[in-house]
Amino acid sequence: MKRVLFAALLLLPMAALTAAPEFTLTIKDHTYHPVELRVPADTKFKLIVINEDSTPEEFESHDFNREKIIMPNSRISLFVGPLKAGRYKFFGDFHQDIAQGTLIVE
Repeated sequence: MKRVLFAALLLLPMAALTAAPEFTLTIKDHTYHPVELRVPADTKFKLIVINEDSTPEEFESHDFNREKIIMPNSRISLFVGPLKAGRYKFFGDFHQDIAQGTLIVE
């Protein structure tokens, strides 16, 4: 029993090291901040999108195949990747004229 517990405790730090990195985008005045978000290539990551506006927005990307509605004054999280190095566009479907951004994968 003690050996099993000891082995489990040894694996905890390894599990923490393998957790997906997190990155945050904020929507304010129907625009994304930052407009360009740098993320690592070949790595699955968690993307948190915070909508600070009083209206909903739909986070969308044809380049990395994601689509999710974010209600007013709330947040969503989604997993993306792993992606190859490059530039991947995303936009707010409800305000496509100004809610645009790019993931820069390097």
